Amino acid sequence: MQANGLDERTNLLVEEYSTSGRLDNITQVMSIHTQYLESFLRSQFYMLRMDGPLPLPYRHYIAIMAAARHQCSYLINMHVDEFLKTGGIAEWLNGLEYIPQRLKNLNEINKLLAHRPWLITKEHIQKLVKTGENNWSLPELVHAVVLLAHYHALASFVFGSGINPERDPDTSNGVRLIAVNNFCVCDLANDNNIENASLTSSNFGIADSLSELEALMERMKRLQEDKEDEEASQEEMATRFEKEKKESLLVISGAFDDEIVSTDVSRYIEDPGFGYKDFARRGEDHLPTFRAQDYTWENHGFSLVNRLYSDIGHLLDEKFRMVYNLTYNTMATHEDVDTTTLRRALFNYVHCMYGIRYDDYDYGEVNQLLERSLKVYIKTVTCYPERTTKRMYDSYWRQFKHSEKVHVNLLLMEARMQAELLYALRAITRHLT
Repeated sequence: MQANGLDERTNLLVEEYSTSGRLDNITQVMSIHTQYLESFLRSQFYMLRMDGPLPLPYRHYIAIMAAARHQCSYLINMHVDEFLKTGGIAEWLNGLEYIPQRLKNLNEINKLLAHRPWLITKEHIQKLVKTGENNWSLPELVHAVVLLAHYHALASFVFGSGINPERDPDTSNGVRLIAVNNFCVCDLANDNNIENASLTSSNFGIADSLSELEALMERMKRLQEDKEDEEASQEEMATRFEKEKKESLLVISGAFDDEIVSTDVSRYIEDPGFGYKDFARRGEDHLPTFRAQDYTWENHGFSLVNRLYSDIGHLLDEKFRMVYNLTYNTMATHEDVDTTTLRRALFNYVHCMYGIRYDDYDYGEVNQLLERSLKVYIKTVTCYPERTTKRMYDSYWRQFKHSEKVHVNLLLMEARMQAELLYALRAITRHLT
């Protein structure tokens, strides 16, 4: 990182520390990408601390409920502290049976958003806004949905980046032992090259992983050239999407029994067995297709969010654009590389797993650019992040820097958040019309 980039990063971290009184590991890892971090912190600060439809303790409790869907103790602990600091009622932390009915009513939409957002309908929205004394106003519901989607997606980033708890002054050895993974935050934040860590424990030699990199760059170049030569028909494009969507259901990260959930987490979860995995496991191969052109973030979601919860639409839009366009024109040791096709493949593959199709995108590119081990990683981080392992992180793109893999995690996080919002906001729009 150049000197001025380092200064910018330092200033941003100092500012965050002086604002929130803490410098958590999420912020430190994201600080590799200072432009993005600034955008992320602005939107998170707005939804947690600025004027908005929901009381402050509610916001932190909703964050806890969202993080619990993925058993993310790191985020749960963080927001338990914040919940109490903002005047939350300590008894609520005993579990869902101790909270007001109004918050309990969010359980269903929390569960669906986290695991199968395509099932959300206008009836779910009507039930929440028309339940008498426990009803939600639409602005409150939009605020809650934004928080739920934000924290489901942030759990993906936490597990994908192997973020561990900070040192805790209240414990004798200075560390609260909720091990997430064996990554070292200092490695990620200092952008040490992963080469040594991953290659020594792998059967591949450096020559193999270098040739992988060259092959990927060659495929990117060829795709660009082919695009200029010929364009596939709409029917062919639709067929490629359906094929990729169906194949994505078969991408699994290994055989897992149902995870044992600790009581610290389970008290905040209703129906813990419900997940994306059920969908693939039961062999239900029908995931309805959501045509992005029929309900886009830019033309529909953005204006609805802004109307019901002012300014958050602008902040989210800036964050989505930032991560989608963020590039340093490098790939591992190569410079002056146009990575647009790769970034688009990552973003669109996440949406494909949620059934969202872009008419103007050729899903054949996904198969050419994303290798099997990367698809396994993306599916795991996006759909069941609590299963992510360091081996998965190490197994793809072995010549790339940590900063590039953190960039991948940021893309996956924002693509997931946008997918959840599209389904929820479409249901709210249908309720209004």
